[in-house]
Amino acid sequence: MAVTIAHKSITISGGVTLRYQEAGAGKPLVMLPGWSQSAAEFKYQIAKFVEHRRVIALDQRGHGESDKPAGGYRIARLAADLREVLIALDLSDVDLLGHSMGCSVSWSYLDLFGPERLSRLILVDEAAVVTGNPSWPESEREALDCLFADPVALAAQYQNVLGATDAEAVADLLAGMFTPGVAREDLVWIGGENLKMPRQHAADLVYHHALIDWRDLIPTIRLPTLVVGGDVSIFSARSQHWLAEQIPGAECVIFGADEGGSHFMFYENPEKFNAVVEGFLG
Repeated sequence: MAVTIAHKSITISGGVTLRYQEAGAGKPLVMLPGWSQSAAEFKYQIAKFVEHRRVIALDQRGHGESDKPAGGYRIARLAADLREVLIALDLSDVDLLGHSMGCSVSWSYLDLFGPERLSRLILVDEAAVVTGNPSWPESEREALDCLFADPVALAAQYQNVLGATDAEAVADLLAGMFTPGVAREDLVWIGGENLKMPRQHAADLVYHHALIDWRDLIPTIRLPTLVVGGDVSIFSARSQHWLAEQIPGAECVIFGADEGGSHFMFYENPEKFNAVVEGFLG
């Protein structure tokens, strides 16, 4: 049966219009894409999860079809945007799914507003620390296995983002976040979705986001939580197990390399991903 997806918008403080996809009825599931990604990339999840709940996939400011204001590209601002959306739509008892940077937005929401309006968390492949600190002991840096060894490496990524100005170039930049089996046409489509975020805003946001250390916040989470990672993701499986170990009662599922276990396992293996999430949500 075909799924009818409504494309809606809401205007928040500062006159910023955020757009989102909505389908279904029942308990709300709100999905936050990762850095520079769009709600459209959750197409396989929307089509499935709508069978049992009200699904809302949000384009965060600057992303996808949402407005691209001059400022606000900070995690705390994105978390405040999320709260405004939940209030305006009168959503409560929300299951919140964040992918990559969407996890950081979820953590910032909890840091600023507590578990207000939230019910359960699904954290999809984000490390508590993305960039290493050269002043840390070698043992700590090795244990954290950060994506960027230090701020210098992050600065290089900043320049890479600014330089990738067409879908093919963005596809090349993102290719390491997928397994080799992903079709080039899929990478180029996702590259095009990324380009809906202006490159300067994308570069500014990745730099800000990747410098935040969430290790003090993670152990304070008391919501039922599912952590999902991949054996060949840009974030190690060890980092995902660490998250689950810090949150009382949290579950952790790691996709193997032969299961599309990349940073985008929800896109590469939607059948298993959807089943894992539905099993958690019940």
